[in-house]
Amino acid sequence: MRSNRAKVRAVSVAATLPMLAGALALGIPAAHAADHPLRDLLAGTRPAWATAKADKGATSDGARVSARVYLAGKDAAGLAAYAKAVSDPDSASYGEYLTAKQAQARFGATKAQVAAVKSWLTAAGLKVTGVTRHYVSVSGDVAAAEKAFGTQLHNFAKGSKTYRAPASAASVPQGLADAVLTVTGLDNAPHMATHDDQLPPPDTVFRNAGPFSSYYGSKTASTLPSAYGKKIPYAVKGYTGKQLRAAYGAGKRTGKGVRVAITDAYASPTIAYDAGTYAKRNGDAAWKTGQLHQSLPATYTNTEDCGASGWYGEETLDVEAVHAVAPAADVTYVGAASCTDGDLLDALGKVVDNHLADIVSNSWGEVEAAQTPDLAAAYDQVFQLGAVEGIGFYFSSGDDGDEVASSGTKQVDSPANSAWVTAVGGTSLAVGKNDTYLWETGWGTDKAVLSADGKSWTDFPGAFTSGAGGGTSRTVAEPDYQQGVVPDALAKANSANGNRVVPDIAAIADPNTGFLVGQTQSSPDGKRQAYSEYRIGGTSLAAPAIAAVQALAQEARGKAIGFANPAIYAKYGSKVYHDVTDNPTGKGLAVARLDFVNGYDATGGLATSVRSLGKDSSLSAVKGYDDVTGVGTPASGYVESYRRR
Repeated sequence: MRSNRAKVRAVSVAATLPMLAGALALGIPAAHAADHPLRDLLAGTRPAWATAKADKGATSDGARVSARVYLAGKDAAGLAAYAKAVSDPDSASYGEYLTAKQAQARFGATKAQVAAVKSWLTAAGLKVTGVTRHYVSVSGDVAAAEKAFGTQLHNFAKGSKTYRAPASAASVPQGLADAVLTVTGLDNAPHMATHDDQLPPPDTVFRNAGPFSSYYGSKTASTLPSAYGKKIPYAVKGYTGKQLRAAYGAGKRTGKGVRVAITDAYASPTIAYDAGTYAKRNGDAAWKTGQLHQSLPATYTNTEDCGASGWYGEETLDVEAVHAVAPAADVTYVGAASCTDGDLLDALGKVVDNHLADIVSNSWGEVEAAQTPDLAAAYDQVFQLGAVEGIGFYFSSGDDGDEVASSGTKQVDSPANSAWVTAVGGTSLAVGKNDTYLWETGWGTDKAVLSADGKSWTDFPGAFTSGAGGGTSRTVAEPDYQQGVVPDALAKANSANGNRVVPDIAAIADPNTGFLVGQTQSSPDGKRQAYSEYRIGGTSLAAPAIAAVQALAQEARGKAIGFANPAIYAKYGSKVYHDVTDNPTGKGLAVARLDFVNGYDATGGLATSVRSLGKDSSLSAVKGYDDVTGVGTPASGYVESYRRR
């Protein structure tokens, strides 16, 4: 299994408080609750795990704190309202985007607001360490932080460890309530959202063992046991751009004139060579001079905690997948300084502040329970600013199905749960001879290994290994665009008022029907580096695939699509989507795989297994909208449906 999705390491942990940010229907990015005279509370800044029972006492006054005070801007409610209007095909303001400069002038923080925030923080004894369009960063001791934010910082037990957090919600002076969106960093418990463990680090070569199918069903595993009453095909070697373009109705569109950005952490040192070599070997158009850009930070941090080298493969997959499907699109890779929320927010902000692209692919995230409302508010503000500029954000929905197996709790992932982004689910894709689209299932894999005597599959169909993320949010309200499309059984699963359901749309993700990627990797002894190719999958593949299809659609439209969800849902039920179900052929589906035990050659032996398709934990792909594939996958006619008539 080679599934791939990056996870973020952040400086604050999950809250189960209602997320007041992120719901399109609310029209506001955050909420302040007045509590006592002269102070306004910042809702959601005390994490749910900071309970009285877990309280271990006050944090030392001299301990160090680094925090960010995010700026609300001059018209937070107006920003959300305008973002909604320009994204709605039924609105008179649809497509009336602002430039980055206009957006900042209309909605950004004023010099007076920034000065007032700085004055408040320094008066409390904190040191201002940085000022951007989005936040003021500060550092200082606990005593100064407590004075500034009107709360006590205590140590709390969380699992087997102890972390610092506010004992009550943070607050700001009443006169600054309209200037401050939220504060992050007062708690220091990390949450993880990095690559799935299934992605090998690029410093050690990974290869797939054969036999392979060149297209779905081209080579049958005739000597292996049957599954579901028939002989099954070997897994594909890895689809290429030509096959994906055919499956998703690219036609003659190439993404010409469209800019796509990709955000991840760190940066692959061999990306230009790898992308160029891959395109040449696999029939994609050659990269033109200046078509691939990188925007990188001056320094990197948290390289050990984040597993920096593991992100190289993420960047490689994203860049090569976008180019394979939209070969003429301009691609900018924006690398974050680390996999923490703050640094990834900086990367997203860089795209928006400089309008580096109209379409942004993001193959990273973490479980919803690991995102606090303060961070959600900061993310949503960036997404809303992007929306008013005509920038759409696409996030992978996750690779662990309903997340029960990995986290013990049924939940969705974030930032894919934001009502201001397009969450991309995953499928198993069958492309047949002559690049013919055969079918798709919802991506979900059960695995069983070959018995010792080679005559059967042990405990067939086996255990769940991975699948497309999806389900119902517990923190984000149901957005307008999902109403009337998403069944009440899903929307109201956690609340009678309805919540956001993930995903919105889907594309190829199953590593067993995955994408061929090319990357420079090291030999097992670490002494040599060489380019090699392997099959990979995950919603890390689905997100750039959909971003690339959207580039084709934007070319057809002749204008930025922007935040696409209202338009995506407006097309629901039409022939422009493949309506994906778990059992498209009426019979069980599976493929056979042989894998190198050591990951790169046969010296350690081979492992033979059967991988059943369409088995996504408790989630199901059914007719109509579902929480595995959303409205479906792009079909012939989807790209051209955006053409203005």
